[in-house]
Parts: sequence; C-alpha cells; structure tokens
Amino acid sequence: MWVIKYRSFFYILSGLAIVASLAAVAMYGLNLGIDFKGGTTIELDYGQNRPETAELRASLDKANLGNLLVQPVDESGMVIRSKNLSPEEKNSLTKQASVEGKYSFTEKRSDSIGPTLGNELATRGIIAIVIVALMIVLFISFAFWGVSRPVASWKYGIIAISTLAHDVIIPTGVFALLGHFKGTEIDALFLTALLTILGLSVNDTIVVFDRIRENLKNKVAPHFEDVVGMSLSQTFTRSINTSMTVILVLLAVYFFGSPTTKDFALVLTIGMVVGTYSSIFIASPLLVTWEKWSRK
Repeated sequence: MWVIKYRSFFYILSGLAIVASLAAVAMYGLNLGIDFKGGTTIELDYGQNRPETAELRASLDKANLGNLLVQPVDESGMVIRSKNLSPEEKNSLTKQASVEGKYSFTEKRSDSIGPTLGNELATRGIIAIVIVALMIVLFISFAFWGVSRPVASWKYGIIAISTLAHDVIIPTGVFALLGHFKGTEIDALFLTALLTILGLSVNDTIVVFDRIRENLKNKVAPHFEDVVGMSLSQTFTRSINTSMTVILVLLAVYFFGSPTTKDFALVLTIGMVVGTYSSIFIASPLLVTWEKWSRK
C-alpha cells in the first residue's frame, strides 16, 4: 500500500511537526489559567448595555489590582480574571466594573482557586496521563499476546504509546502559540481534552492493529509488510469516515457553541485530526520499520 511505501515521508512530516511543537513550548511556554496558577474569575452580565472591553479595562485599572484579563462573553457578558482577590479587593473591582455608574450588571459567578490547589490539579493531571499511557501499554501487550511473530506483542504497545505522545505534543504546541499570540489559556478542560484524545486515538490504532493480528493468523500474505498494507487498506475508509463524523461535530461546537467550550472543542479537533493521521500513517508503518530492523 502507498502508505507503507512512502512511510519515510510521513515520519519526516511528523518529526517536523513534533520539533516545531516542542520549540513553541520551549520558546513561549504555556499560558496557564487560574486552574493551575490560582486566581479569581468573575463573570458579569450587563444585559443590553455592555461597555466596550477597552472602556471596562480602563475603569478596572483604577482599582490597582495588577494584571487583569478582560474578555467579552456571549452578547451581554464580561469575564474578568485576576490574581486571588480578598473580599475588599473584589468589592473594589466590582465597583469599578460599573464604569462610574454608567452600566448596571449582575454577577453571574465568582470562582477563586488557590495556587496550592492549582499545583495539585496540574500534578494529578500529569499523573493521570502517565497512568493512562501505562495501562494502554499493558492492555495492548495482553490483547496481542498471541501475536509474537514477526513483531512481539509489547512492541505494539510501545508503538501505540509513541503515536499517542505525537498526538498530545502537537496540540500542546499549537496552544503554546495561541497562548503567546492570542492569550489562550491552558485550563482543566485542556487536560480533559488531552485525556479524551488519548482514548479516541488509541481506539483507531487498535482497530488497525487488530486487523493486522487477524490477517497474520489467516496468513493472507507471505510478507509482514504486505499483511500490514492489506490491513490498512481494509480499515482506511472506516477510520477516515469515523473520525470525520466526530470532527464535524467538534467543529459545530467550536463555531456555534458557547464561548466557554470553544478552546475545548478546538484542542479536541486538532487532536482528532492528528490522532487519525498517526493511526494510519505512523503506527502501522512503524511496525513494518521495526520488523525490518529486527531482521538485520
């Protein structure tokens, strides 16, 4: 199959994307939200008469509360993010939010997260990703135990994890760029999206691997490379169609959904595209490459 024949091209393409993503993270870092750094988020509803962002920011600066992030939400709301505020500081901020009494508003929500809780959330998120990765290796090694030739079952697990790392690194790099140029923040939903990507992507990879296992048992071709190529051909359309239906739904959420779920939908969309690509163009070709190295 042409995917196997031109696998070097896809390796180079993925390698460049990973290097660019890691470089973006190293250069710009991740713009962590209050979920990780701690801070206060206040959402105000101004009804039909909402101030312009610049006008509101100028008024809030008079409260001398340091760096404030002001973002419009829907047609009538404003979200204000800041460091952790004391009750007195919060009163001062909400007083300035009326812009000298020109605008009236209602407070829809107010959340505060301490830095300790934010660090704990980040640590638990990373631990969750590591545990998911280890469980995937163990599951694939167990599920493919009967397929030890010509590629050992544990190698299927290692390759699956390698492609999952690929699927997580690239969206993270994109969000490092968005954080630097557009102020997009990394929050708890971002971690949730990464864990979801791990589950969806490995599902696609296992479907292809499972077809390879069946074809190896049925001895459909004399060479391992041909078996992998045939298996990819048999699952190619299914993988593309399944992923496209999910991606279309995610795009609908991104363009027509609530502003609070836009970033979540965006990272999932990027993850689905990258995950589908890696399941077809990276995971199975890596099996062929590893098998060829083993015979040398």
